[in-house]
Amino acid sequence: MPGAYPKSILLGLLGAPIAHSASPAMHEAAAKALGLRCFYHLIEVAGADDAKLRVMLEGVRALGFAGVNVTYPYKEKVAPFLDELAPSASAVGAVNTIAVRDGRLIGFNTDCSGFARGVKRAIGDIAGQTIALIGAGGVGKAIGVALSEAGAGKIRIVDREPAKARALAAALSRRGTATSCASAAEALEGAHGLVNATAVGMTPNSDTPAPFALLRPSLWVADAVYQPLWTPLLSAARDQGAKVMTGRELAIDQAMDAFEIFTGREASLAVMSNAFDRVIALRQAA
Repeated sequence: MPGAYPKSILLGLLGAPIAHSASPAMHEAAAKALGLRCFYHLIEVAGADDAKLRVMLEGVRALGFAGVNVTYPYKEKVAPFLDELAPSASAVGAVNTIAVRDGRLIGFNTDCSGFARGVKRAIGDIAGQTIALIGAGGVGKAIGVALSEAGAGKIRIVDREPAKARALAAALSRRGTATSCASAAEALEGAHGLVNATAVGMTPNSDTPAPFALLRPSLWVADAVYQPLWTPLLSAARDQGAKVMTGRELAIDQAMDAFEIFTGREASLAVMSNAFDRVIALRQAA
């Protein structure tokens, strides 16, 4: 009908800190390109306990959201409050996407599929390789599953909470060979690749999850952090001449999969990529 308003979609992101997120720009641009109107809200609540998480998720259900993304520190904590976990979330043990369908909250994980596509594009075939994975939290679990499904020969996991590294190693060992390590140095001995799945290096933090002295040209390095795009770890690896994968790939690919879950429509890679790049460029200029 001439003059009719396009369909509106209400989305959001739950986590803290999230002011840096490029998700609103990516999802709103993808929707606009498809003739939809998307309103993407940042729901930044730090330190939410189980009771507060439950209330917020009930709000998502009641207020007409098509769904929300979930980021640090709630990817693992939201699962018990959902009505259903899709296979992607069950396999990972963490949720980064919640869809509202017929009043039910369904958890998905698009970090796994997003990382798998990104690493294939940026790094190449990793089958048979030994890879050091730093971080066994929500995104670390997803990346661990992605590495395993991509055929990694050995996955060596480090976490500041050793019990988490051991638990993830045990879960991944059902698919292949995974072990927990006491340090980045131990995990990186003879490794082909290194993945940072922690928030170390994210603005305003300027630390590194692995000593620069352990980097070498033959070691590819990927980082889940994209604020800044070039973390201290990636900058040092690039200076060594190593192949690198910034957090850009994971951010865009997981968002594309989440958008399709929310809307049933396929987002344009070019549109989402351009929206992400504009956000990063504006921040760098500022």
